[in-house]
Amino acid sequence: MEGPRLELLRSDLLTFSEKILSMRRVDGSGAVSPGDFVVVPVDLTFATDGTAPLAIKVFEEMGNGRVWDPGRIVLNIDHTYPAAAEPIANLHSMMRRFAGEQGIEIQEGSICHQYILERHASPGMIIAGADSHTTTHGALGAFATGVGSTEAAAIWLSGRIWLRTPESIRVNVDGAMPRGVFAKDLALKIVGELGADGANYKAVEFKGSTIRALSVSSRATLSNMAMEAGAKAAIVEVDEKTRAFLRDAGREPLLEVHSGRYAEYSEVLDVDASRLEPLVAAPPRVDNVKSISEVEGIEVHQAFLGSCTNGRLEDLRVAADIVKGKRIHKGVRFIVTPASRAVYADALMDGTLETLARAGAVVTNPTCGACVGTHLGVLASGEVCVSASNRNFTGRMGARDSMVYLASPATVAASALEGKITDPRRYL
Repeated sequence: MEGPRLELLRSDLLTFSEKILSMRRVDGSGAVSPGDFVVVPVDLTFATDGTAPLAIKVFEEMGNGRVWDPGRIVLNIDHTYPAAAEPIANLHSMMRRFAGEQGIEIQEGSICHQYILERHASPGMIIAGADSHTTTHGALGAFATGVGSTEAAAIWLSGRIWLRTPESIRVNVDGAMPRGVFAKDLALKIVGELGADGANYKAVEFKGSTIRALSVSSRATLSNMAMEAGAKAAIVEVDEKTRAFLRDAGREPLLEVHSGRYAEYSEVLDVDASRLEPLVAAPPRVDNVKSISEVEGIEVHQAFLGSCTNGRLEDLRVAADIVKGKRIHKGVRFIVTPASRAVYADALMDGTLETLARAGAVVTNPTCGACVGTHLGVLASGEVCVSASNRNFTGRMGARDSMVYLASPATVAASALEGKITDPRRYL
């Protein structure tokens, strides 16, 4: 690494985002400050069946013919997979045709963010995904942000993106999380404190002893949920857990970036994890966060465990431990959707899926499915769902008068057993 870039990497004055954008800017003009516009290369970009069809249409209308680098693009068929209707099947066919013509990787049957974590994301990358929860990949020390379909098409053509350098929020989390409290509860606490627009176009940096103790999967839950406060990016810096995750996946860090000791933040939020309890986000806002005692006893018709937020192996295992040897309440549909083919296979091999199925859960193929209200768990009028997903907006999972309460996998599983929102600590 040449001198100027090395100096930026070692700077004690820059945040994570300021460092990576300063080092990667194509004009080589040195350090950036919040508000500065920069053009940077994109290391990885991806789109889904919810965003790729429009991106393909726009790209083909540009008339260029070929994408800039097919090896840095991934198309994901995940939002409604397998296709639930002919129009969706036609969109999937369009994506397969375009991927084949361009030599682009296309994957089917894993949620994009879990697949990208498993196969592609690496520290120091600039990742632009055509899905709002692309912030997930900050859990591996990448600058990862969501873009729209037309922006994705422009990236496919140029391999670059222009960004306004974001201000940064530092979230310090210390203390041991109590029994029955998980990363989802911590994420809801942070979103509740910041508010739904409290991190708009800001980079959130997670730091502290609690963060260091979390698995990469749990860190991904935090980075994923930061989007619900409006975050542009959500970063956990590289440590040995990150490196071990990458070694297991056969990857190496592109670049390890750490914020400077004297970096300036627009806001600092301190959270004492030892004082947390199970939390629930009540409809219709993710920042409408309640303690479990405030909502306990609300009848539920469906419990959903899955999504890019909480469909990983450790999430499924938590739920399986709670329902093992028991039966789901007769009035509840407990839908379990692993986040990827790899998660599904691992959960199948270790008996997790068998435990869930024997308890009465409906185990589906990996897909976004119920989370986005397209299939495999759509809510009827007036129904209530307790969900481990990331959004509870009006009509998110089905009928406009249905209601979604967001919670941890443990709370979802306990609620599925009792037919009402339930404190998971009685089962742990």
